[in-house]
Amino acid sequence: MVVCTCGQQAVVKTSWTDRNPGRCFYGCPTYDSKCHFLGWVDASMCRRSVEIILGLLRRINGIGEVVDLFEEQQPKYKKYLIIVWVVCLLYCLTSLDPSTIKSLSGSCC
Repeated sequence: MVVCTCGQQAVVKTSWTDRNPGRCFYGCPTYDSKCHFLGWVDASMCRRSVEIILGLLRRINGIGEVVDLFEEQQPKYKKYLIIVWVVCLLYCLTSLDPSTIKSLSGSCC
């Protein structure tokens, strides 16, 4: 059991800073505490590991931004698609020859 400087049992947290991405540490369980206790759970990572993790995090964040943008625009494109379908249907109906419509309606009965 690890105890912080204010006497409480420390909790394990994860750092997402540029210097220590994904690295676990012990910290004070009290949110916004004046106790600045910090103890690393695992050994420090080599520089290359940190670079790789930061690159992956940037890619994930970039993909998330693109997904958010598509989700914001989805209702607009849905409306456009419905309008195009209606216009195409109206075009098809108005371009039919009246004799073709009579033959189609007479053949089913």
